[in-house]
Amino acid sequence: MTEQELCNAILNSENFEYVTNNLSAEICLFLGAERITVFKKGLNDNEIISRFKTDKDSIEIRVPLSTSSIAGYVALSQQPLFFEDVHDSSELKKVHTDLSFDYSFDIKSGFSTKAMIAVPIKRHNVLLGVLQILNKADGSRFNNIEAKRALLLARIIGKKFSEEFKTTPTPYDFLVQKKLISLKELQTLEKEAAKHNLHPSHLMTRSYKIPSEMIGKSLELFYQVPYQPYDSSIIPPKKLLSKIKNSYIRKNLCVPISGDEEKATIVIDDPSDYNRILEIQKVLGIKNFIIRVSLPSDILNFLDNSGINTVNSEDELKAILDKPQHIAISDNQAQDDDEEDPEVDSDAAPVIQLINRIIDDAVHLGASDIHIEPGKDKQPTIVRMRIDGECREIERIPYTFGPPALSRIKVMSNLDIAERRLPQDGKCKRKVSGKEIELRVSTLPTVNGESAVLRVLSDAGALPIEKLNLSEQNSKNLMQLIKNPHGIFLVVGPTGSGKTTTLHAILGHLNTPDKKIWTAEDPVEITQPGLQQVQIQPKIGFDFASAMRSFLRADPDIILIGEMRDRETSHVGVEASLTGHMVLSTLHTNSAPETITRLLDLGLDSANFSDALLGILAQRLMRTLCSDCKTPYFPDEKEMSQLKHMYGETGFSTLNFENIRQQVNSNLNTAQREAIDFESDKIILFKATGCRKCDQTGYRGRVGIHEMLVATDKIKSKILNKASIDELRNQAIDDGMHLLHQDGVLKILSGLSDIHQLHRVVAENKT
Repeated sequence: MTEQELCNAILNSENFEYVTNNLSAEICLFLGAERITVFKKGLNDNEIISRFKTDKDSIEIRVPLSTSSIAGYVALSQQPLFFEDVHDSSELKKVHTDLSFDYSFDIKSGFSTKAMIAVPIKRHNVLLGVLQILNKADGSRFNNIEAKRALLLARIIGKKFSEEFKTTPTPYDFLVQKKLISLKELQTLEKEAAKHNLHPSHLMTRSYKIPSEMIGKSLELFYQVPYQPYDSSIIPPKKLLSKIKNSYIRKNLCVPISGDEEKATIVIDDPSDYNRILEIQKVLGIKNFIIRVSLPSDILNFLDNSGINTVNSEDELKAILDKPQHIAISDNQAQDDDEEDPEVDSDAAPVIQLINRIIDDAVHLGASDIHIEPGKDKQPTIVRMRIDGECREIERIPYTFGPPALSRIKVMSNLDIAERRLPQDGKCKRKVSGKEIELRVSTLPTVNGESAVLRVLSDAGALPIEKLNLSEQNSKNLMQLIKNPHGIFLVVGPTGSGKTTTLHAILGHLNTPDKKIWTAEDPVEITQPGLQQVQIQPKIGFDFASAMRSFLRADPDIILIGEMRDRETSHVGVEASLTGHMVLSTLHTNSAPETITRLLDLGLDSANFSDALLGILAQRLMRTLCSDCKTPYFPDEKEMSQLKHMYGETGFSTLNFENIRQQVNSNLNTAQREAIDFESDKIILFKATGCRKCDQTGYRGRVGIHEMLVATDKIKSKILNKASIDELRNQAIDDGMHLLHQDGVLKILSGLSDIHQLHRVVAENKT
């Protein structure tokens, strides 16, 4: 049988058992050997196994992965070995001091082994078995020809084993098969992971929301060893861990989770990396191995659960950040109660890298705020970020890093690191992707330790006024009001509702060379050329009222005052508007009519205020559906009833649904348009689905919903008579004002959001 015929016979056989029973003689002839032994490794086997028949019966040989036997060493090291005489212990000791020849196999088989070639059987660089070639038939020594033929044969057997085991060609091919990620996305992800020295699983779980169990299953099918997820009930053996530094384990991602020097189970992120396995064997002195594959986060969680995860040196701290995905893995930081918490210097390089990475992540994720929240006792410090108005947990920092991380933030913000009992406020800057990012920092003491909130200030400049997503009526009213040369225009709403963005959009429209514009803000979040912007500093007595009085001496046309938070500021603002200036400002109120009563309660003169007021814009920010994955549907009667109730039954029936359909159509991509029957008279809504671009949430970005009160003559009369909120609201509605929830319903009907998001930002209409 020729070489090609033999290879084809092996590949075309029903299974490899047929090969060993029927082709052994041809294989031995091809190799010029007296006998071959083929060890096979199954997915759940802790050993390699060989089965063969003798004249009397069948014999099974089981060999553990170890440095004490030839087959076990080849399986562990995945490197070929060549021996002229296996009985010569000095020849074996040159390979490894523990290596020896087991005579029991010869005794069982009645065969006398002398010369041997042992090669690993691999496919895609993954161990599937071991091939041993025993004794050259003519009694001479094996040479390079037989060695090359042995390697060729091992490759063919590896291909056959791969078919039988149903192995995958790449570590993450299973995820592509299951359509959890596309091949193109996987290739992009792997490049990004390599660029930032990250393990691919980190980006898969974080950016693509692929469950770790599915990633583990994919690795299991590729490496042909079982996946071992983190299990808090498994306590790694302290006796073995005491022989090795934490930093070494964190760097090499290989840790024993059970057993002793005689036999131990180790978890590793790459079971094909024989160099690391042999190195850990040498360090720990383990004789027999059981290997499992785990994700880096699983491995480090096991280490943390060992009870000796003490970070006590800069080297060990640095090791945590050598691979950035290893930071957020410590749910368990157990130590003996009598041990002192390790001290970490806030200026240590790992702590600096940690804070820098958190800030970078916030910018890349489009977060508006970073929340650093200490855990109780020795629980990890949680890092959350507000993205599109919703808080999401991003990281878990080991508790030992919590105080140093807060100190680092204080150092960056020029705060007193020794003061931990009182709240502090400051600012800091950092360059991210070449752009300088400013952060407003607030630290507060809690029962569990200091907490910090970092507001990421916008650096994108003013939003164009047409991008405010005002309704046609509100846009028309706004443009008409800001044409006035003097008066007060207010934008109101809770913190984080986009008031500053709206005011700067208005200023961007009014900002022409013939206008002198002054702003007093705390902080200055958005900068525009042509504006004279002033930062308020209350600590030195320079407050909004002081700034306003100074502005009036500086020949302004338009004044923006950050907030009318007290009587003095409000009074100066009204006086400024009555003396020929346009005044823009904000207030923290829930609705436009409520703003009027709030200012009157501050002590403003009703006659002056009614003369000065131009209008009030109340607003909220509602999360928008992801434009790439939102799904159209026809609402049921219950949902339609909710929408009608929130808008008002009478007003809902008068809406121009043809115009709304045109708005819907303008907000869709081609595939979505094809999925909708625009010929139908039914109302079409959209629901969240989830895709990679929206981080599987179904939502991406936010849109404003507005309530515009125009100071008509009738409204001014109500203000003069100090009317109640209900009277003011009813008059404004009669004048054409749409309430917040009505504008929200219009945004839903136009396909921008859904009713769940509207309920999150405004109370349901009870009328």
